[in-house]
Amino acid sequence: MSKHVAVIFGGWSAEREVSLSSGVECIKALREKGYQVTEIDATRDLAAQLAAIDPKPDVVFNALHGRWGEDGAVQGLLEIMGLPYTHSGVRASSIAMDKMSAKAIFAEYDIPCARHVWVSRDEIANGTALPPPYVLKPNNEGSSVGVEIVLTAEEEQNMLAREWTHGDGVMQEEFIPGREMTLAVKDGKAMEIIEILTGNHAFYDFESKYVAGGSEHIIPADIPDDLRAKLQDCAEKAYRALGCRGIARADFRYDPAQDRVAILEINTQPGMTPTSLVPDAARYDGFSFADIVSWMVEDASCER
Repeated sequence: MSKHVAVIFGGWSAEREVSLSSGVECIKALREKGYQVTEIDATRDLAAQLAAIDPKPDVVFNALHGRWGEDGAVQGLLEIMGLPYTHSGVRASSIAMDKMSAKAIFAEYDIPCARHVWVSRDEIANGTALPPPYVLKPNNEGSSVGVEIVLTAEEEQNMLAREWTHGDGVMQEEFIPGREMTLAVKDGKAMEIIEILTGNHAFYDFESKYVAGGSEHIIPADIPDDLRAKLQDCAEKAYRALGCRGIARADFRYDPAQDRVAILEINTQPGMTPTSLVPDAARYDGFSFADIVSWMVEDASCER
């Protein structure tokens, strides 16, 4: 008999709509592959939702995005319930979602990062933070939620004049000009590199990620072999350093003028929407969308 897979998606984070899209695509793919699928739009009573499934699922496919779904919280719940699940475990998920913590580990493993600090609005206003150009990032959000690029002193003043939406503090990261590169890491092995072209968008923001035509994905990226090898090595190191499993995605900036690479983050719960990057990488390696989703189910485990 085929495995019984509970797909958890939706949820209540800022990335709910993205998660709904990922979940719908993965549900279709799993049914195409012959799995028995139970759909769960996750609520704060997720434990009760899972416990009510009869028969008990063999695997939970975690298609949640954002806080609670990919920061170790749901992973811990599934560990307690003894349900094997897809993607990374508690430790890797929680560290990867905490950008400052992840960068501290990357630095320990000599993985190049952009200069970054944790700052408040007052520190920026008083001139005691990084000068422009820089990027502001909420510490524990994904899908570019809340990200803001500040290139000039004038833009900084305009930003400070608006309502502050970042809470008590935010990660301020040096802006690195150049090219946006990303690659998936599957079971510890780097896949092909994708260059992201964002057209009229200043960076790979929420709209360019999830609106059809919002960005162009070039695979394989048109880069020298030595740069390809360096990016793949950094991605594999980052995956191992955080203790990831399954499929994760590493994002980079590359500045050709300085021949400089900097890792931005590891995403342990990459999007699986029609415009997402991991499906592109899978297709390049000869896997259909259904193939890669099936692989994730077969790779699922219940290990921290």
